[in-house]
Amino acid sequence: MSVLAPDEATRPTESPASAEGPPLSEAELAERQLLGKPMPTDRLRGWLVAGFFALVGGFIRLQNLGYPTDKGAPVFDEKHYAPQAWEMLRNGGYEDNPAYELTVHPPLSKQLIAAGEWLFGYNGWGWRFTAALVGALMILLIVRIARRLTRSTLLGAVAGVLLICDGLSHVQSRMAMLDIYLAFFVLLAFGCLLLDRDQMRTRLATAVREGWADESLFGPRLGFRWWRFAAGVSLGLACGSKWSGIFFVAAFGLMTVIWDATARRSAGVARPWLGTLVRDVLPALWALLLVPILVYLATWWSWFASETAIDRHLAEAAGHDGWYDVFPTALRSLWQYSGNVLNFHENLSTPVKDQHPWESKPWTWPMGLRPMLYHYNGSTVGCGEDRCVSATMLIGTPAMWWLALPMLAWGLWRMFGRLDWRYAAVVVAYLTGLLPWFTNLDRQMYFFYATPMAAFLVLGLVLVLGQILGGAREGRERRGTGLLVVALYLGLVVANFVWLWPVLNADSITEGHWQAELWLPSWR
Repeated sequence: MSVLAPDEATRPTESPASAEGPPLSEAELAERQLLGKPMPTDRLRGWLVAGFFALVGGFIRLQNLGYPTDKGAPVFDEKHYAPQAWEMLRNGGYEDNPAYELTVHPPLSKQLIAAGEWLFGYNGWGWRFTAALVGALMILLIVRIARRLTRSTLLGAVAGVLLICDGLSHVQSRMAMLDIYLAFFVLLAFGCLLLDRDQMRTRLATAVREGWADESLFGPRLGFRWWRFAAGVSLGLACGSKWSGIFFVAAFGLMTVIWDATARRSAGVARPWLGTLVRDVLPALWALLLVPILVYLATWWSWFASETAIDRHLAEAAGHDGWYDVFPTALRSLWQYSGNVLNFHENLSTPVKDQHPWESKPWTWPMGLRPMLYHYNGSTVGCGEDRCVSATMLIGTPAMWWLALPMLAWGLWRMFGRLDWRYAAVVVAYLTGLLPWFTNLDRQMYFFYATPMAAFLVLGLVLVLGQILGGAREGRERRGTGLLVVALYLGLVVANFVWLWPVLNADSITEGHWQAELWLPSWR
């Protein structure tokens, strides 16, 4: 099995003809530059590896899923979303609870929570089941995405191990909260855009090979791009889960347009940037802006179909005199309702004298310096001593999260210094989950907002591990040393995850063990 370093995956392959025969033509060089290294040929093994890690991760996520609860009730922010999901199940998909201040997110995630409650009832298993399922699917996605980024099935498997052992992803996959659904749809959109990039370059390579890539100054038309359309659908579902999905709509849209321009340049198009503007921007706006808007509106289907949903007739009751008067009253009601929700979020500030004990600001998230305590019971039994502790704490596995800043620094160097598109894609996605939160630092914020960042931290670490491992053309001793380093690091991550396991899953432990789990003063 060939393992490629990230930069090696973009390097054109050398053929015997180029070394011993006549030099390659410009068209042949362009085609090789477009396609880069091919995907591994072990397609069946690639899927088996991804499926295996998804099953292992799913088993781990589902272990004792119904525990803990607060005397049978949800814990922490589950207290908002599990009852709202149950209400949706009762009503047929919408909320009519007059407790308006608690209904401040789109419906999709809560409808997915409701699906689990429909299967298992109003209990821990019910309101957490779909989160665990989505968490397992993210492991499947990360293996496939890392394999495509690195052209290595082995590094895809490494990504699966890292995501399984990430404490933040593990805990969020076992909570009836919204962020894991947002993270899933964002990761799905990212994977679709990678497939679209490869497909577009394959079409351009065909045009180069057949001699019609440069018939126009703008380059060829590339036809309908189904994977980009699928990315738009995924981004719409992300926004239907939580509004912060809109940040990824903007970032991924810009990223794919830049990919289009660089691909046209590699194909020898005379005016690649103008060609992208003429050929690609409008279809990209349709696929990655209009489609997400339409999908987002579609997630409100039950709200539109109802008569008693929250603020369903707000425009009629409150009146309207805005620019949107031309739209149906249902859309105007949703617009006004959304404006009220936006106002709620903008003014959700931290009281000076009543700060939440586990609040954190975004500069602490990359290294997980301020985790969250979701559940604590200091009077349990079963640890072998008179006083036992049972706690669920949201902690990003330090063996991974404490490397976030070095990974980011190296990724930025590769992005700007070496023009490595793989690092650029991962860094852009990672920073999209982080930087927007700096725009309103007075707002209440918590570490679980970093949930979408976890998968891209994993991908960034995998790219670095790929370089440590070495490319297929490296010497045997060099590859052996790299493999040893990667294996030792994976062992460290797994050991760190095992150590954290009791406080990720609310196992009963002694007071001394509980104190030993709190590594930093900011964790207390």
